[in-house]
Formats: sequence, structure tokens, C-alpha cells
Amino acid sequence: MSEFTHINEQGNAKMVDVSEKNITKRTAIAHSSITVNQAIYQQIVDNTNKKGNVLNTAQIAGIMAAKNTADIIPMCHPLPLTGIDVSFNWKENEASFTLNIQASVSTTGKTGVEMEALTAASVVALTVYDMTKALDKSMIIGETYLLSKTGGKSGDFQRPN
Repeated sequence: MSEFTHINEQGNAKMVDVSEKNITKRTAIAHSSITVNQAIYQQIVDNTNKKGNVLNTAQIAGIMAAKNTADIIPMCHPLPLTGIDVSFNWKENEASFTLNIQASVSTTGKTGVEMEALTAASVVALTVYDMTKALDKSMIIGETYLLSKTGGKSGDFQRPN
């Protein structure tokens, strides 16, 4: 049975010591989505939401979320992030529209940025919901998952298509 890395000798939570790890370039890309009705889609693309530009606000929220991940995920190390990008694309379904969200995060450090990318993608979807919920509360936030990561001891990861 392998030892838990985030549990101390007394069985309590601890943050792992990464001081002996090598500094390497690390990247992570995460995906999330939110499915909306046509009225919300139209409001977003026409930029007519009373709260402001939905995608611009969501993008900023995602960047802020990545930068503050260690404040909300207990065992996450605070990291000096060197880059954050959030991008979108729409997919039209029969009676709905899905906004696909991609959050890319990079750093040069001793631990990876998977949690920062996942947090950013999640917060983007939540922000879109928050800004448009007055029109319809039946939006669906979709699966959130890691697409890829590079760097670090565990090596690279690429989600199969």
C-alpha cells in the first residue's frame, strides 16, 4: 500500500514539500463548457447583456481564478504563473448552444499548474452562468477536465481524442 503524500505522521493534512524538486517549465490546458439557450447565446454574441460583456468578464474571472487557486484549493502551492490564456468557441446543437472553454496556464517552477487551469476553466463557466442567469437558470455546466500537461516528474500528459 502506498503512502499518502498529503498526510503527516499524525494522520492530518499537510502540504507536500517540493523544495527538492527541479525547476522546469510546466504547462496545463483544461476544458469546460456551458450549454445555453438561443436567447442567452444571442445576448452574448450581440453583447447586449445588462451586466456587460459576458465573455470578456468571464475571461478576466478565469485569469483571476488561476492566479488565486492556492487560496481556495487547500493543498495547492501558490505559484508564480508566467502565462494564462482563456479561449472560447461555440458549438451549435439542435435547440441549444455550447460554449467550449479552454484555459491554458504556464509557469517555471517546482510543481505543476493543472489545478490552476482546471480552476480557471470552471470559474469561466460559472461566470457565464452568473451573468446570464436572469434570462434562464436551466443552463448546464459541462464536464471539466485536463486536456494536457507538460513538465515535472510525472511527465507529459495528453488526453486521447
